[in-house]
Amino acid sequence: MQRYLHAQLLNDLNDKMVLLAGPRQVGKTTLAKSLSKSADYLNWDIDEDRSRILRKEFRKTDLWIFDEIHKYKNWRNFLKGLYDKLGKDQSILVTGSAKLDILRRGGDSLQGRYHFLRLMPLSFNELGMKTASDAKTLLDLSGFPEPFFKGSRTYCNRWSRSYRERIVRQEVSSNEQFLDLATIEIMFQRLPEIAGGILSISGLSEDLQVAHKTLSKWIQALERLYAIFRIAPFGPPKVKAVKKEQKLYFYDWNALDNEALRFENFVAVHLLKWVHYQQDTLGRNLDLRFYRDKADREVDFVVLEGVKPILFVECKLSDAPITRGLKYLKGRYKTVDAFQVHLSGKKEFVDENGIEVKNVTHLLKDLV
Repeated sequence: MQRYLHAQLLNDLNDKMVLLAGPRQVGKTTLAKSLSKSADYLNWDIDEDRSRILRKEFRKTDLWIFDEIHKYKNWRNFLKGLYDKLGKDQSILVTGSAKLDILRRGGDSLQGRYHFLRLMPLSFNELGMKTASDAKTLLDLSGFPEPFFKGSRTYCNRWSRSYRERIVRQEVSSNEQFLDLATIEIMFQRLPEIAGGILSISGLSEDLQVAHKTLSKWIQALERLYAIFRIAPFGPPKVKAVKKEQKLYFYDWNALDNEALRFENFVAVHLLKWVHYQQDTLGRNLDLRFYRDKADREVDFVVLEGVKPILFVECKLSDAPITRGLKYLKGRYKTVDAFQVHLSGKKEFVDENGIEVKNVTHLLKDLV
């Protein structure tokens, strides 16, 4: 199947170099190679390819693909030199499972020379799904191509556990300077238990007997490697929200055993994929947040454009009364679209305040 970024990549490569980031095994290499049958693909982790990169020996072809080159200490200057010399005469695509978007934080030697895109897991809309049964199938499997196309929940469970082990043993070990990989692996295996909830680094550090500062660095490293993501609270003066707490989710929602939390994580990935797509392709200033206040009113997801909310989403497995948190936020922001979505409920209606209660498919079909 053709991935949702295929056309955008071709368009961007005609203009500048492209950096394509995203989780490990999400399909970056397959997508990159699909852009050109004659592409010269070079992987920094392969000895022969690494030697060719260092000697600058490339095949004469329309597209050069550099995979995992961010592990090369001088990769920025290396790419800058190639781009400045060849310009638009040579298409260059750089892929990696670490956060290449860190380049956007000032002092970037590649500034103005690249477009940045993030490839996310397969989603309801990308797969051309239509029904509630389709959504349940995707939830039960995974958004990562290999386990999804196997079509087996057992295979997905085995793949997911092995995937988390490889993140630590291969990605963390090769991208970070941490020594205690065994404890990092223990922590990573514990994180699914708190996914969807407020992340307490203090509580986790006490439980694992690891310093707060050290644990914070480990969490940040897993974020850089697209293993997990955190969302911050939405808290303007207009609503009495918490301001410092964060919620944690996995890019692989199959890491979670609890179905209700897995469903929330599933929706989180779909919303984040849409937010990333809007940011990367249209330049929209979107952000994914959650809402929680001191009166324990909560809303699972709030999408902001700039500082203004444009979407509220609450997730329930089946039919349930509209939450007081969603009612409260909708009352404060009357023009913002508000949804309470369910996976297997029967009810679909709009209440007197304009809150829409619907099957999750109605939300997912309008994303990417």
